[in-house]
Amino acid sequence: MPDRTTYLVLPGYQNSGPEHWQSRWEAAEPESFRRVVQADWDRPDPQDWVARVDAAVAGAADGAVVLVAHSLGCIAVARWAATAPAARTSAVRGALLVAPADIDTADVPELVGFRPVALAPIPFPSVVVASSDDPWAAPERARQFARAWGARYVEPGAFGHLNSESGLGDWPEGRELLAQL
Repeated sequence: MPDRTTYLVLPGYQNSGPEHWQSRWEAAEPESFRRVVQADWDRPDPQDWVARVDAAVAGAADGAVVLVAHSLGCIAVARWAATAPAARTSAVRGALLVAPADIDTADVPELVGFRPVALAPIPFPSVVVASSDDPWAAPERARQFARAWGARYVEPGAFGHLNSESGLGDWPEGRELLAQL
């Protein structure tokens, strides 16, 4: 059987709705894109979120795994990568980390458990994509995440939080960045 790639979709706080680029990618290729479903999208538990990332990676280990994270999903990936055994992280071929949220400064009580943001190097190729006007993380902070994680940094312009409100639609530029991984 040929090696296939599973794209694990990791939405952020409160999940990604049907018009979000993550959901559109899943709908377009349901055989390749699988959402990592969290127990509680509105009151996220960091240990549970990290455990679900780990279980999803383990469950997809029959081929290449690429993580497609948004916002709090990026923070969960960074925490998972900092704590998971090398045998597990070696299954991941890359990560697209879009609009990582600066949880350390966010004024959202439900997210305090994710503090501090893990700033250890991520042991697989990664790209951080951050808007120049993201209300959840200033560009300087997003660049700091990219440096700490050892990721390439891409700033596509002023698109807010790079979500459904950003008007990205199917976001072909994001798909191109994903293909480059």
